[in-house]
Amino acid sequence: MKKKIVLSGCSGKMGHAVAALVRERQDCEICAGIDLVSAGNEGFPVYASVKDFPGGADVLVDFSHPSLLPSLLEYGQSSMLPLVLCTTGYSREQVAAVHEAAARIPIFYSGNMSLGINLLIELSKRAAQVLGPGFDIEIVEKHHNQKIDAPSGTALMLADAVSQVEPEEMHYMYDRHSQRKKREKNEIGIHSVRGGTIVGEHEVIFAGHHEVITLSHSAQSKEVFAAGAVNAAVFLSTQAPGLYSMPDLLKE
Repeated sequence: MKKKIVLSGCSGKMGHAVAALVRERQDCEICAGIDLVSAGNEGFPVYASVKDFPGGADVLVDFSHPSLLPSLLEYGQSSMLPLVLCTTGYSREQVAAVHEAAARIPIFYSGNMSLGINLLIELSKRAAQVLGPGFDIEIVEKHHNQKIDAPSGTALMLADAVSQVEPEEMHYMYDRHSQRKKREKNEIGIHSVRGGTIVGEHEVIFAGHHEVITLSHSAQSKEVFAAGAVNAAVFLSTQAPGLYSMPDLLKE
């Protein structure tokens, strides 16, 4: 039986990518969309708010805006609906709310839904372990000129993953021009580029003594993120309450 998906942010670019991908699959279908704007030709009903959705779905996928998170968490918990949260730019308080809600319902939360990015994360952790404290770490992320949040959620995922394997506590440096001093050994520089139609590029630079190692990933299409989100939705629809991410999906 096909899994029924509610698509929050259905009228956005990622919403269109997810809808197009689902139309080609046999294991799921979009039963409704959530968005303030509707073209009227989506092929499924569109509601202005998740509170207006009458129910009957197996899972909700969200590619909208951080401001909608409270209503999604409230609806998910009241209706026991699993949530796949793909929106980036959450505050620390919002992330804490996600963790709290995951004690009651299944929630899949990832700053990036690409398989390649998650491989980059694992490779970066391994590189940090092998190279050790003798290498300075810098992260550069590039996205299109319409992206609102900076740095990207993926850049923070990379920084957090590398920090986990460092022997001392690391801190993130976002704004070098505001400080006139030498680089500290326990910092990770994070830099954002916004321009054109760049889908998403990430580099992790390990700069040592007379050598530099760079690990990178470039997304050529939003379809890579859409595929990850749909796979996560089908996976999450049968899971018990808890917080899930890409490593859990990859194990399946």
